[in-house]
Amino acid sequence: MSQLYSDSVEDAATCSNFKEVRTTHLHLDLNVNFQEKQISGWLDLALTSQKDGLDLVFLDCHETLKILQVKEKGSDEKLEFSVKPFASYGTTLAIKLSSPKTKDCNFTLEIQFVATTGPGVCWLDPIQTQDKNHPFMYTQGQSVLNRSFFPCQDSPSVKACYSAFVKVPVGLTAIMSANSSRFGEKKNRMGDNQCFYFEMSIPISAYLIALAVGDLKSLAIGPRSTVYAEPSVVEKAKAEFEGVVEDFLKAGETLFGPYVWGRYDILIMPPSFPYGGMENPCLTFVTPCIVVGDKSLTDVVIHEITHSWFGNLVTNANWGEFWLNEGFTMFGQRRIEEHLYGRPWMCLEAKTGQALLRRHLEEEGDNDLTKLRIVLESGIDPDDTYNETPYEKGFMFVCYLRHLALKEGQDFSVFDDFLKAYVNKFKYQSVMAEDLFDFYLGYFPHVKQESLHEKPGFEFYKTWLHAPGWPPYEPDLSAGQELTDPVEALVTRYTSSEEQGSVLSIEKEWTTYQILHFLDSLAAKSPLPADGMWRLLKDYPFLAASLNAEIRLRWCEIVIKNDVSANFADISAFLKSQGKQKYTKPLYQHMVKGSEEVRALAVQVFAETRENLHENVRDYVIKILQDGKLMD
Repeated sequence: MSQLYSDSVEDAATCSNFKEVRTTHLHLDLNVNFQEKQISGWLDLALTSQKDGLDLVFLDCHETLKILQVKEKGSDEKLEFSVKPFASYGTTLAIKLSSPKTKDCNFTLEIQFVATTGPGVCWLDPIQTQDKNHPFMYTQGQSVLNRSFFPCQDSPSVKACYSAFVKVPVGLTAIMSANSSRFGEKKNRMGDNQCFYFEMSIPISAYLIALAVGDLKSLAIGPRSTVYAEPSVVEKAKAEFEGVVEDFLKAGETLFGPYVWGRYDILIMPPSFPYGGMENPCLTFVTPCIVVGDKSLTDVVIHEITHSWFGNLVTNANWGEFWLNEGFTMFGQRRIEEHLYGRPWMCLEAKTGQALLRRHLEEEGDNDLTKLRIVLESGIDPDDTYNETPYEKGFMFVCYLRHLALKEGQDFSVFDDFLKAYVNKFKYQSVMAEDLFDFYLGYFPHVKQESLHEKPGFEFYKTWLHAPGWPPYEPDLSAGQELTDPVEALVTRYTSSEEQGSVLSIEKEWTTYQILHFLDSLAAKSPLPADGMWRLLKDYPFLAASLNAEIRLRWCEIVIKNDVSANFADISAFLKSQGKQKYTKPLYQHMVKGSEEVRALAVQVFAETRENLHENVRDYVIKILQDGKLMD
């Protein structure tokens, strides 16, 4: 195998000595105890020494993870270990081996541990679930949270297969991000076969190992797909996804190559889940916000499916290269959309994404977090760098790569073939931008021969990777005009102080993304003239009552910016209905900049919802309120 730049990658977010010793397999034997809110168990960590004289193994750990003992498999001797400070998001587990290991020596550590309530291990009381009958727990590994689930080499540059036994209370179901599962067929460490057993035969990074336990029912939604959800939700979820998921998978295979994971299942999470979706292999975790009833937000699943190629199969080698995961996934998602729904539809959806990036840049300015490549210093939590940049700026950079690659008269299939070759070249591996660029320039030699990658103002490294702010190239999205022109015409009715134009039946006649573009335009022009806002309320009462979370987000933003106190209940209801980071953070950011009345609402709603929010989202909201001088 040829050398990659990622072979010598630096990863400041891990304390593990992964260059000296490498994980080759993980086996977990877990018992989930809801009464104590803890997962107790053993980890068998198979390792290979990368040097002579290896006498210490450093693993990523967390203050909420208790290490009870460490042994080397095949020996009853307990090894010396210590837990030391590392960063705000983790600790270092240092293990002294009984004797030094030679290079290429294979050995297995047996680690007994107890995981409690940590940032990556989330326990929900029955009241926090949809049905409110049984407790629920789930793990969330991205970016560096699984070190609070089990000790590991928590770097995306390290990939390994895994297996797991999971013992759960009777009546509850365990599911994991694995391509094989069964119940009652194998005995765990304690000789008990009344447990779930999982195997993942494809090497993945530690952050993609995921577990959920709850009162879950399942229904088939395709020949290789099942949806899991709480009993009251599962039929609605089936209606939302049945048939379409297989279409998404087939389109992905057409564009990017074989789907290697076998199954693609979906878990509908409780409302407090902080993300739209988490691309855990074989089992995407998704927010219940996308179960709208009209399939209007199923593109969230397209995004997570696309991670099956970009992110899960070819992975960023460290979190400073997150754009390699998300930029390619956004591009791939939109290629699938274009393949299924046509270019105008895709262009409109992409314009919505660009509006999110512009809004982020207006809020945050051109700081280091608006660069594609982030330099993560020691101690900086990768989660604190999360924003729209790797998604939307990354998408525009991949569009630029396609723009340079295509010679006159060539169609997009030339670049589709490149993506297939890129995935095939780097599958099961982790990469840096340099690995991508070397392969790209070799695949499209005219780009290098004509020095197009070094064109002033568009340089791959100097400008695209390292310059902050809005990117130097925007893809041609003009095909979306046939959908946006009627939107822009209607916007003037509400941004003018004089009534003009007629009311349209936009709820019935427009696509969801036309409505979102309409609301984005109104939000950007807010505050609206008083009579314009009054007309909007009168003409389109469905906006306030919508079940579509993307519509509700934008509607709430307009209410805040126009200080429509009569509709503040819409904001409160939306924030109480879900805990998704993408929706929660911006609304609080808008509220703290608003009137005293809406600032007071922010404090009130947070007090009522804080216990239902994921720990990370709760911390973000606290910081927003503190910065707005609404909390000490």
